[in-house]
Amino acid sequence: MQVNKKVYFELILKEMIGIKIEDYKVSRDIEISEVKTYEGFDASKDHLEKSLEITRVELGRLQDTLYAHGKYAVLICLQGMDAAGKDSLIREVFKDFNVRGVEVHSFKAPTNLEHKHDYLWRHYIALPARGKFGVFNRTHYENVLVTRVHPNYLMSELLPDLDSTEDVNEAFWEKRFEQINAFEKTIAENGTIIFKFFLSLSKDEQKKRQLRRLNKPNKNWKFSPGDLDERDLWDDYMRCYEDAINKTSKPHAPWYIIPSDVKPAARLIVASILLQELKKYKDIKEPELEPKIKAQIEDFKKRLEND
Repeated sequence: MQVNKKVYFELILKEMIGIKIEDYKVSRDIEISEVKTYEGFDASKDHLEKSLEITRVELGRLQDTLYAHGKYAVLICLQGMDAAGKDSLIREVFKDFNVRGVEVHSFKAPTNLEHKHDYLWRHYIALPARGKFGVFNRTHYENVLVTRVHPNYLMSELLPDLDSTEDVNEAFWEKRFEQINAFEKTIAENGTIIFKFFLSLSKDEQKKRQLRRLNKPNKNWKFSPGDLDERDLWDDYMRCYEDAINKTSKPHAPWYIIPSDVKPAARLIVASILLQELKKYKDIKEPELEPKIKAQIEDFKKRLEND
């Protein structure tokens, strides 16, 4: 027997997992060693996926309204260690979006052209227009994470005050944090709603996922020997993440720490946070027709029916 889709979603809604934003939002300094990496809600994979399905359908409807409204943009920043699940999260969370309303940018190592500009330039030109969602798969935070772990990378930026890595000190990083905070404040004040998600993965789970890539021929392409070199620097990266999150989680651009050892749960948490937060914007509504046109709707209907 085929179940009516509306009834199906209503049944799921009754059983959906309740997610509290405050459990994940960074509103005070965190210690990365105390951050959760596991959350399964004591639920089956099927239950998690069904809860995600109803959430992302609602998100899709909200996206249509935001597109028609045309006054806000939404920027979603995803950060995490290799194999944290960024790609699959994007695929599953935004599956019900109209493709015209969402743009995904995956930032790799800067190109020669990008090095001829300041480090924020390539991110600035990729920002979503009003009415659209933009997803940054790795973000401008790479410039206080990867470059902090590998300060020699900064030499490619040809900065006036850096002649060698010995010139890279704490004052340099403090300046970068100030620049990033100013960048985010500027775009927030001009209509961009910002979400920053750190996908918190345990080192053991990363090992399992990297081994899976090596054991499955169709996943081999995702593996790079450099991934293991970066894994060796795990503790350095965790220290940098802790500092970056603590210094840049602001009311207008908050960080959310998402336990990511269980992929379906991580996807559900991200989708739920997006939906709950965006629903707070009561002014996001579909625009109404001009009174003159609205008054003639019945006439327009008759004209079409008689065509």
